[in-house]
Amino acid sequence: MKLTTITQLTLDGVTQGNGGPTVEDLEGGFERGGWARGAGDDTTRDHIAATFQRADAFLFGRRTYDILHEFWGTIEDLKRHPIGVALNSKPKYVASRTLTEPEWPNTAVLGDDLFAAITDLKASGDGELQVHGSSRLIQWLLEKDLVDEMELIIIPVVLGQGARLFADPGRDIAMKLVDSRSDSKGVMIQTYRPTGRPDYATF
Repeated sequence: MKLTTITQLTLDGVTQGNGGPTVEDLEGGFERGGWARGAGDDTTRDHIAATFQRADAFLFGRRTYDILHEFWGTIEDLKRHPIGVALNSKPKYVASRTLTEPEWPNTAVLGDDLFAAITDLKASGDGELQVHGSSRLIQWLLEKDLVDEMELIIIPVVLGQGARLFADPGRDIAMKLVDSRSDSKGVMIQTYRPTGRPDYATF
């Protein structure tokens, strides 16, 4: 199974609070939530919906899982949206030590040995295991070399504050660009594959 991460982020790498000013957005004094709301044109929105639809399963951190469940898993109109259909019908896996009885159908909570659980999941069959949001989980997955592909949906805004996708300090990773597109509103969608450590000049 290919593990793909899909992340909305700003030009300065912020992932926090893309949807709106929720409680999550207040962490660390963050007050600039909602920066991705309304960004992108119809081609980008269609692309995002198609991305969810092509997934064979989803992997989330606990916070992202709760947010998506509240939005796509409980509101009847949104359940019928293509994204809602995908999220409600396909298997969902959650990396959490505190979630014991998930309310969202088709959800499995991964055990304490997260590395073994995800490694077994990737080896269990073909298809695509998608990680949406979940920036802290993505940082851990990158550290463990479990990411096969990263899709970055880059919104043309600089926030100057907020949690960022790539940890500081974090490991160094060379990336190969495999696809790139932009829409009429300046949103860039770039797909990369990790290729090991970068080469550094020695002179």
